[in-house]
Amino acid sequence: MSAPSDNMPIAVSAPRTRPLLLRHLPYFIGAAVLVALAATMQFDGYILNILMEATTFAIAVFGLSVVLGLCGQINLAQAAFFGLGAYAVGIGTSDYHLSYWFCIAGGCILALLAGALLGMSTLRLGGHYLAMVTISFQQIVTLVMINTIWLTHGPDGVSNIGRPDLFTSAQSYLAFCVAMLALVGYAVWHLSDTRLGRAMRAVRDNELAAGVVGIDVFRTKVSAFALSAVLGGLAGGLFAGGFAYVSPDQFSFAESVVFLTMSLLGGVASPIGSAIGTGLLILIPEWLRFLKSVPGLYLAIYGLSVILIIRYMPDGIWGFVNLATARWRAKARVHAAGLALLLKPATIGGNIVLEVKGLAKYFGGLKAVDDVDIEVRRGGVHALIGPNGSGKTTTLNVLSGLYKATAGRVILDGTDVTDMPPHQRAAAGLGRTFQNIRLFRSMTALENVVIGAERPGNTLLGNGGDALTERAMSALTFVGLGVRANELISSFSYGHQRLIEIARALAANPTLLLLDEPAAGLNSSEKMELHELLKRIAAQGLTILIIDHDMTLVSEAAQHITVLNFGRRIADGESMAVLRHPDVVSAYLGTD
Repeated sequence: MSAPSDNMPIAVSAPRTRPLLLRHLPYFIGAAVLVALAATMQFDGYILNILMEATTFAIAVFGLSVVLGLCGQINLAQAAFFGLGAYAVGIGTSDYHLSYWFCIAGGCILALLAGALLGMSTLRLGGHYLAMVTISFQQIVTLVMINTIWLTHGPDGVSNIGRPDLFTSAQSYLAFCVAMLALVGYAVWHLSDTRLGRAMRAVRDNELAAGVVGIDVFRTKVSAFALSAVLGGLAGGLFAGGFAYVSPDQFSFAESVVFLTMSLLGGVASPIGSAIGTGLLILIPEWLRFLKSVPGLYLAIYGLSVILIIRYMPDGIWGFVNLATARWRAKARVHAAGLALLLKPATIGGNIVLEVKGLAKYFGGLKAVDDVDIEVRRGGVHALIGPNGSGKTTTLNVLSGLYKATAGRVILDGTDVTDMPPHQRAAAGLGRTFQNIRLFRSMTALENVVIGAERPGNTLLGNGGDALTERAMSALTFVGLGVRANELISSFSYGHQRLIEIARALAANPTLLLLDEPAAGLNSSEKMELHELLKRIAAQGLTILIIDHDMTLVSEAAQHITVLNFGRRIADGESMAVLRHPDVVSAYLGTD
């Protein structure tokens, strides 16, 4: 945990940020070359169809990069959204002779609404329950396509689907699809570096921590699901225009499984991986065509190839490449140390920053917290202590909104937050760490702290991405880990992960910081450094409410102590007086 030299600013000059277009110029040049090749190279009809299928399927699989790769939510209904976009273009242009552009926009909106509604009604579920619901939705959409003959033409499908006037030939339409693939791929690639993308990654890694740092978990999940559906609808509309015919069997549950396999094969966390997986799953059968004369051999080799890739590259092909180059990329990215960390907590509610009145939390007949009153004065360190099972962590979970209070009120800096969810309490100025460290483990230390700095209501956060990075670097440097900002969380020791979690909370500039057993698992020297860190935090006026079993740390750091036993408050007051209180001694040591 020791890193004394890291407390000083790092002598690194900040790289000058180039304009967005210049930074991504190679991508745009490469995309322009691919579009030009698609528009000018002469392909026979068979090759043209394969390229059209690969291009449109890749866009649909990009949607899975968003919902599954970034947000960690299973979606086995992507073919349904694909079908909604395809039928919107097919029916609109063929039966009603509407503009292609109007139809494809309508298909995207229809998919968006369907995805958002499905998400809002199911995303409080998770895991296999969510998978089952999406499968059911997929089956319902397929049945509607088959049985609403008056609208969808039933099993016969829709033919004579139109294309936009600018791209009536198959060659020009392929170039248009490639251009759309490049644009969508660019947007999805850079989504992870936006506020929404970081929120999705945080939800994927740890929902509990995401809510506590100020992320609206439910809205983030719904947004991911809706974006995935939109990309599915867009891909379906392009597919319909490319093949001029659609039928229900093209959008069955089996196709959703194919999309998922493509995503997993290439690497679900990246659009590049999705494009690789799509290309391979469409091209491998073509490469093995010469084996179709031997019954069963073609399918056996095809299946074995997919199994071996997934078995030995669990993160997909692109994930394997990323892992192999992660250390080199971490060294290549250099960030300047931020300015000295400034903490300026709000001071709206007078001398009392946290007022808890009659707080209770019951689990059936168990009264984990029962009629507890706490007043935390501004600018000091207040300790909440008690024997194991006394209700300390339960109290902290109620204060931070992870548990709903059975009774009582919680007032933070003059605002009643009793009924607020965790992300709204974070916006009101509440920060916390956890007894069991909850970091976003697929991210670097800097990315973890950046998410904390993005807290809604952070008055010390400047405008733009550079200000965000500077704030996060200031917090990391403050805890002594600035030089390791670009390392993944998995490379840090337990003690350093504690410091990163504290840095993430500090970057948000909270009004009150809740520390849940920060000394747990630390050795004696690390505890001394933690004590010094608490002193430096308190010196800037930030109020701290700490839970810990280390009485030495508590007695030295805290000016005021509240003691719980069996869920009830048994003592409250100045530290030394409370620690000598007979009831407190009895609770910790027992009586004859």
